[in-house]
Amino acid sequence: MHALTPRFDQFSHRHIGPSAAETEAMLETIGVDSLATLINQTVPDSIRLREPLKVDPPISEYYYLQHLRGLADRNKVYRSFVGMGYYGTITPSVILRNLFCNPGWYTQYTPYQAEIAQGRLESLLNFQTLISDLTALPVANASLLDEGTAAAEAMTMFYGYKNKRAKSDPANVFLVSDQVLPQTLAVVRTRAEPLDIEVRVSPVSEFALDGDHVFGVLLQYPGADGRIEDYRSVTEQAKAADITVTVAADLLALTLLTPPGEWGADAVVGSSQRFGVPMGFGGPHAAYFAVQDTYKRLIPGRIIGVSQDRHGNVALRMALQTREQHIRREKATSNICTAQALLANMAAMYACYHGAEGLTAIAKRTHHFTVILANTLRAAGFTLAGDQYFDTLHIEASPERVAGIRQRAETEGYNFFYPSEGGIRISFDETVATTDLQAVCRIFEAKLDYRGAELTEDGGVEGIATHIAPALRRTTPFLTHPNFTNYRTETEMMRYLKRLENKDLSLMHSMIPLGSCTMKLNAATELIPVSWPEFADIHPFAPIEQAQGYKQLFQELERDLAEITGFTACSLQPNSGASGEYAGLMVIRAYHLNRGESHRDVAIIPESAHGTNPASAVMAGMQVVVVKSDAAGNVDIADLREKTEKHQDKLAALMITYPSTYGVFETGVVEMCEVVHAHGGLVYMDGANMNAQVGLTSPGLIGADVCHLNLHKTFAIPHGGGGPGMGPICCNEKLAPFLPSHPLQDTGGQKGTSAVASAPWGSASILLISYAYIKMLGAQGLREASEYAILNANYIKARVEEHYDVLFTGEHGRSAHELILDLRPFKSVMSAGDLAKRLIDYGFHAPTLSWPVAGTVMIEPTESESKEELDRFCEALIAIREEADAVARGDVDATDNVLQNAPHTVTELTADDWAHPYSRSQAAYPLPYLRQGFKFWPSVARVDDGYGDRNFVCTCPPIEEYV
Repeated sequence: MHALTPRFDQFSHRHIGPSAAETEAMLETIGVDSLATLINQTVPDSIRLREPLKVDPPISEYYYLQHLRGLADRNKVYRSFVGMGYYGTITPSVILRNLFCNPGWYTQYTPYQAEIAQGRLESLLNFQTLISDLTALPVANASLLDEGTAAAEAMTMFYGYKNKRAKSDPANVFLVSDQVLPQTLAVVRTRAEPLDIEVRVSPVSEFALDGDHVFGVLLQYPGADGRIEDYRSVTEQAKAADITVTVAADLLALTLLTPPGEWGADAVVGSSQRFGVPMGFGGPHAAYFAVQDTYKRLIPGRIIGVSQDRHGNVALRMALQTREQHIRREKATSNICTAQALLANMAAMYACYHGAEGLTAIAKRTHHFTVILANTLRAAGFTLAGDQYFDTLHIEASPERVAGIRQRAETEGYNFFYPSEGGIRISFDETVATTDLQAVCRIFEAKLDYRGAELTEDGGVEGIATHIAPALRRTTPFLTHPNFTNYRTETEMMRYLKRLENKDLSLMHSMIPLGSCTMKLNAATELIPVSWPEFADIHPFAPIEQAQGYKQLFQELERDLAEITGFTACSLQPNSGASGEYAGLMVIRAYHLNRGESHRDVAIIPESAHGTNPASAVMAGMQVVVVKSDAAGNVDIADLREKTEKHQDKLAALMITYPSTYGVFETGVVEMCEVVHAHGGLVYMDGANMNAQVGLTSPGLIGADVCHLNLHKTFAIPHGGGGPGMGPICCNEKLAPFLPSHPLQDTGGQKGTSAVASAPWGSASILLISYAYIKMLGAQGLREASEYAILNANYIKARVEEHYDVLFTGEHGRSAHELILDLRPFKSVMSAGDLAKRLIDYGFHAPTLSWPVAGTVMIEPTESESKEELDRFCEALIAIREEADAVARGDVDATDNVLQNAPHTVTELTADDWAHPYSRSQAAYPLPYLRQGFKFWPSVARVDDGYGDRNFVCTCPPIEEYV
């Protein structure tokens, strides 16, 4: 089909920024005669691919959507009342159109530059307030990957807290209720095993809370079978024994139930999926994590806090331990790097749109429909588990009767949950209708007397009694802040979303040149199908026979990713880059254990590595040994040899990033792999920089055994303002048997490790994006994307190297796909932070600050930016250098200057008083292009980070403070 598309309209021409004429001009600036010459000077010949990638030929955007429609038709969208942590939900159209499908929201990056991120920071603060209010706990983070991960993070957080001073005889027993969801239990077990944490599963009534080695318990509220238990007594007993209590709670149920924070829980975790986020065959969804104030400095993930800017105005920013794994490395408490910001924003806006009254009404209607079904089934002779429930019923039935009911249900287009221990579970949700109630009763051959009744003012069904014990009913108000009361009409919500969006810089405005982040184009054609019902509305535990379109997509994507990486097998389960790192290391661990070499637990990691690498290694039960870098930024192979020989009896793995985090294709990479293999270890490759490899080389060709891929970097999934992401792993034949499995779907290797994510294929719905990227680019387009990423980085280097020192280059003086500028020579007049804030005045997001080298910035332009955009960015950098020189010469005030005061807001520039020695024009429009539509106005001035940490507030402040 690709042959039917004129060449100018092929997707590669829409995705890659520079035109042919621009490419020629850029090559001339760099000083090479062709793109092929540049690539030959950049990528070592010894690791070059000799044949094109074996992927399907490229197809046009139009034909791709037709192809995907065919896949969508192979998925059967049944009415899924399966529950188990995933529910039907109604996404308000105003949120679907203006947030979920809006590149102004989904192409933002994590809000490290707070001054140009106030919109999503406010929305995430709304999310934290929502969670804090519903759980009745004072501190909540801005989302985690999924409910299972959140529960596992709680376990390890409390394990570390309990044993901080008891290393020799740690408390290592974690008690888990048998009512915890099976996928959550699987992730908890995975995380516990390498840390020697013993997970004991039993009914809560059998918890042994008097044991010396118990450090924590995990409860489910309501339970997996739907029952609502009163956990106050067990919580009191646990607290008396100095045992922490974590509760996995249904967020919608908490509108009706007494929140766990009120009966003593230390942490409450769960998913916000049913707050307007489609099931998507498993994700992405925003998990939540709330704790008592005692643990606020231990909580994993990101916390949005309230601070002030340099004028004393309220300003938001990421608080406390943000990205602390980059600071503490192997001493980090978590490897969490990606959150689920876009989905947290959806859930927050769902709560803002409905408010407390609306959420309560949704919960009551759902509950009352469940009561009607329960009464009907009991009248028909069925036995139900318990009489106190919210939305889920467990119905006892013989295997023969279950089989008959299941056959009738699937014939009518309904899915229920069928636990391995027997019986049937049905979970209603906000989408349930009278026709569903009639159908379910028909399936159970039960006579339904309900003919439809009026809803009460608070959302319940007239004449239906609540089946929640009075002692367990919520009495405290929630969501009283004006942000949850002011936006109930579509007009007000639409304008609120637009006001927040306008505060944030995204790829809609300019390039985002963050090194190691790959902020490339997220094409509309790649994203459109994500919201199609055939992909969005399938339950992750639905029979795979109903998801044949997804199955074909998974098989083709796994095949293509394995081909691209030079491996033979792939797991799509890890739902972030850090999760992929962990999964890769756990596969290596399983390989060594299977060979009877449990003593192999040393991971060698370069000092230049991404901070999540050592954190992931520790989580996988490994000891970290750091290998040095030489003066040119390469791994010191002599030091590597020394470390591998010293630890050869215990060597498990080498973790490397390629090209290196210094932006260099190291010529010794094959030798590194050979050295490690010779001493019994395996090689894990971090795929953070895969955007410079695709089609040119591969991890498998280089000699690695396993790698993860950041699909939200190389393969075009948008960053969403801080998530979602995906981190699948690819590996060779000897590691394939150990790829992660799942308790509720058939996936993974024959000897697969237990699950690393709650859903079998991670955030399945956004795999569509990477699938599209590969299908529309084909082998040549994929290779060209890598080549142009390298071209664009080297063009920036050529443009600015007379003004800034470029720290590291390859043998021929070339950068890979990113480069590091050294700002340390300007320390007395301009810090890296000053340059970052001044770039905002020039209309740009800052590069990556002070990583991997303090006092530097790392720039990655990606292949999607045109020469015109790169030139604007380079002109901004050169102009800022001139501004720094003016300070150094004494031409301008040393403290009251455009660098120290950046960024400048429109409020400051239009005020009657202007006390600065420089002009308003110099502050706002230092280059002519800014007057031609490229100006971006920050909504606050430079944010005071220290103030925010000293005065920690992580829920919505009183509205008066915004005025």
